[in-house]
Amino acid sequence: MAISLRGALTAPTLFATISNAKIAYRSIGEGQPLILCNRFRGTLDTWDPLFISHLAKSFQVVLFDYPGVGLSQGLHQTTAELLAKNLKEFMNALTLQQAIIGGWSYGGLVAQSFTALYPELVSHLLVLGSNPPGENAVPPEQVFFDAALKPMNDFQDELVLFFEPASVASVSAAEASHQRLALRESDLDIPVSQDQFNNYFLGGASFKEDLHGTREKLYQSDTPVLVVMGDHDPSFAIENWYLLIKIAKNMQFIVLPQTGHGPHHQHPKLIAGYIKKFISCTKKHKM
Repeated sequence: MAISLRGALTAPTLFATISNAKIAYRSIGEGQPLILCNRFRGTLDTWDPLFISHLAKSFQVVLFDYPGVGLSQGLHQTTAELLAKNLKEFMNALTLQQAIIGGWSYGGLVAQSFTALYPELVSHLLVLGSNPPGENAVPPEQVFFDAALKPMNDFQDELVLFFEPASVASVSAAEASHQRLALRESDLDIPVSQDQFNNYFLGGASFKEDLHGTREKLYQSDTPVLVVMGDHDPSFAIENWYLLIKIAKNMQFIVLPQTGHGPHHQHPKLIAGYIKKFISCTKKHKM
């Protein structure tokens, strides 16, 4: 039986007030809260509704816009630490004592920083198509910048940015995901404008600088971490994780073949299933 997308497509946009901003968010499903931090240029409308719907069968999935992004008001912070502080205040506003924290791409930087700074608030960390903290050997490919920095992105840009154009199966999955993303017709979010791009770059630079030792704190901690990557991610290469695989104390690493920067959009049911199994079979424990 096909899964219903109704919840993901009709969840109303709500607002929570924090100290310096008004945060737009949506909540889908019931259960243990799972908060997802969005990608570069991402809004409430840029998560594949099929992925969200599969997660919402087991969790309360919370999507949100960063301050100053989309429908959220306030200042878009330019360090990973300040973005993490915003997320902490958002959790407080929702009266959440602890949550699963996930992040895609740029959101992976936010989620990792948050988990390192506030480990008591995180039961599990999910990293989708992102880099580990600190210096990484393999830089983004030029093709990523060529597509990502356009004023508006079309399907061909999405194909390059989030899927694997060389794979027939990935192209087919990209077409299906693109169609699903267009299904929501009302209560829509606001696209991110070019004048906001530099805020993301500054946040990424602070994550790379890693002044607070996020890399060491996080991957030597007792917080279970699931990293899911495509084998050809043009923005965050899988090779950047290889040094951590042998030394991280509580990390699981999954690589999907013929898959790009959006593994959860290409394989929404599969990745949601991995996440559910990971959450059910792992918990924090002292090493």
